[in-house]
Amino acid sequence: MTAEPLRLLIVGAHPDDAEFYSGGLAALYRQAGHLVKMVSFTNGDAGHFRLRGPELAARRKAEAEAAAAVIGATSEIHDLPDGQLQPTLENRWRMIRLLREFRPDLVLTHRPWDYHPDHRAVSQLVQDAAYMVTVPALVADVPHLPRDPVIAYLPDDFRKPCPFEPSVFVAVDEVVHQIVDMLHCHASQFYEWLPFNRGILDQVPAEEEERKAWLARQVLDRLERRADRYRDRIGPRVRYLEMFEACEYGAPLDDVAKARLFPPFAALS
Repeated sequence: MTAEPLRLLIVGAHPDDAEFYSGGLAALYRQAGHLVKMVSFTNGDAGHFRLRGPELAARRKAEAEAAAAVIGATSEIHDLPDGQLQPTLENRWRMIRLLREFRPDLVLTHRPWDYHPDHRAVSQLVQDAAYMVTVPALVADVPHLPRDPVIAYLPDDFRKPCPFEPSVFVAVDEVVHQIVDMLHCHASQFYEWLPFNRGILDQVPAEEEERKAWLARQVLDRLERRADRYRDRIGPRVRYLEMFEACEYGAPLDDVAKARLFPPFAALS
């Protein structure tokens, strides 16, 4: 471990995004003694077919806190409505404050090309805050950062206008069950809302252990398919994979940064 713990900030649009897209890296960071904050820029108050508003927001906040506790990370939920996020100036200042207060070495967020408008808005806000976090005259009540953090994108499968191009591969075999444990905490999403939205609610088992096994099969299959897709680049030994794409707006994710931010649990690229 480095003399100073690394600081990983995962900025998602919704309370389960950080765990879904990068739970393995978060678990590996915590395992190595580094600091992890998982942020949702909305309160998730629209992500259900029965519940909504403050009742759902409170439930999702509790789920996010339980998921973060699985690995000893910090959870932060912003009180902005789900499905209505905009890259406004006010929200840019909010993002600048978040980055300055946590002082991350590495920031992960959605790509600007994504199916969900909240995902796209969060991505835009992170990009707009990059560089501005180093300008003392802006958001002057919070000390500026001396330099930009490295920023990288969470993975997706969208091809247009720009397909996801991984810059770093992370083997998550040793922590894959912690990913399942974290997602299991988000019961409102993985056992209720998402199955309803996909038309498979009747497939969700009633008993908790059966539900968790059902969820695990989906999670492991998704991560294994990712590894198989990049088998020629990662070699034969990795079964479960996460990957991230460098964003040009932060500090460069060059070989030196990769060795510092992803040792020794990545550097497969």
